[in-house]
This record gives sequence, C-alpha cells and structure tokens, in this order.
Amino acid sequence: MQRILEPGQIEALAEPSIPRIRLPDRAHVFSVRAERLRKLSEGGHAIGDYLRLMASLADAQQAALANFEATPPTAAQITLARTHGMPVAPAASWPRESRWRDLLARLCGTVGALPDVPPGVRELCDRLRHSPAEQLEAQADALLAARTGGVDAAAAPFLMAALQVYWVDLASRLAAQDVAELGAHGVCPVCGSLPVASVVHSDPRSQGYRYLHCALCATEWHMVRVTCSQCASTKGISYQTIEGGTDAVRAECCDECRTYRKILYQEKDGGVEPVADDLASLSLDLLLGEAGYHRGSGNPLLWQP
Repeated sequence: MQRILEPGQIEALAEPSIPRIRLPDRAHVFSVRAERLRKLSEGGHAIGDYLRLMASLADAQQAALANFEATPPTAAQITLARTHGMPVAPAASWPRESRWRDLLARLCGTVGALPDVPPGVRELCDRLRHSPAEQLEAQADALLAARTGGVDAAAAPFLMAALQVYWVDLASRLAAQDVAELGAHGVCPVCGSLPVASVVHSDPRSQGYRYLHCALCATEWHMVRVTCSQCASTKGISYQTIEGGTDAVRAECCDECRTYRKILYQEKDGGVEPVADDLASLSLDLLLGEAGYHRGSGNPLLWQP
C-alpha cells in the first residue's frame, strides 16, 4: 500500500540534496530590491511615495556596498561558531567597526541630496549626519537587539540600511560551509537576526523549496514548508491573502502561537523580493491584526514599535 506524503514531508525527505544556505549576492542584492520597490510603487499604491523613497535608499546601499569591506570573521571565529552551532557574526554582540557610521553618513548624504526628496527627509538625513557617535551607537544597539523602547522611529530605516550594508558585506564574504545549521530554526545562521519573510524559490538550484530571508544580512536558510517559522508547529497553519490581491504574497499564519510571516512564491511572480514585497503589503498586515494575529518580526525599512 502506497503512503501519500504531504508537501512538507516530501520536502523533508529531499533536504540533504538541496542548498541549506543561500548567501547574499553582493553585486545585486540592493539593486534588485530597489527595482522591486519602484515596480510595487506604481498604480497609485497607498504608500507609493514611501516605496520610492526606500528604492532610492536601496540604490544608495548598493553603491555603498560596492566600495566597502568590513573586517571579516577570522578562521578561529568561524570554527568556534560551527563547533557550537552559533551564528558566525551575531548582530547583537559582534564588535562592529565604527565605519558603519561612515556608511550611514554616505547613505544620508546621497538620499538627502536627491532633488525630489521631501524636506522632512532631507532634515532627517542632515540630523543623522551630525548626530553624536554615542547616540548613533545606542540606537544601533537597540535595533540589532530588537528592543522596542527608545528607538527613533523616523531614523530607524536609515540606521538599519547602514547596518544592512555592513552585515551583507560580512555575509557575502563567507562560504556556505562556514555557516553552521542552528538549533533555533527561525534565526539567521550568519547574524542571528530574525527573518522578514520567506521565499519559495523557482530556480533550478532550489525549485519549490522555502527559505527564510534575514532582515539584516539577506542570508537565506532552508525551512520545510507548512511549518510555522516562529514556533515550528505544523498544526493549525493557514495561508491568508487580500481578496483580489496577488497570489505571489501570502501570510503564513499559525493558530498555535498566533503569529504570521509573509511567504512569497517566485513561481507566481519571479520578481518578488522579501523586504520590498513585505513592505508593500501592509494592507495584509492590517487584516491579520484585526483577526488577532501578530507579526513574527518587523520590516527593517519601517519601524513599528
């Protein structure tokens, strides 16, 4: 008698043959995001102006990344992380260099100089460029530790943008074999941050498999489908969409822990990008909030205390 397997079981059986880790492509990671943000801003989108502003910020991130190189993890640090199943460069405790603030100044200078940037954004960029180092470091510590109190909500997307460039640089210089699989399924194996969303890929390398996408360093790691990325439950999983909206973006909801994260399907739309599509689908967040669910983690380009 044949046993019928559910999608998650089929994926689990195939796990050894697929890439466990997908490190960020430093040549395109932010330019792809910028392109997607601009596309999503079209058609009278409710937050179209903000999406276009974040697209300009992503362009500035790509330019900054091209000329930046942080001090990478040492061989000893990589070995220690692998031995103990820890993130290679944990965001909350990594001895980040002060040069991340140079990245922030560059991003703010680029965006603030755009001819069509709103006056309030220009003033914010100027304020950040002249903020005391200790203030910026304190804000960065709070953001990387995912603390909700004491964060400058207006400045947070720009601070996170600079920190993203820093950690994408670190992640992109690693090899997949440098990165250990963690016991904590919902935590990035490179930087220890939470995922912003997950993606079901359609490329030959990983076709049909789901990967969580790190909000900070853009690393992706495999997780079996139809499994809650927050509590790992396989019970009470449902998928919600906005009526009349795209099938390429859904919310994977868990009735066990009452959390959700967006899940994107490249087979439905090859252009989906986790940070961009999550940000552009705020109406889905509102719907789920009314239904009693809460987000598993936030979007780095929109601070919501």
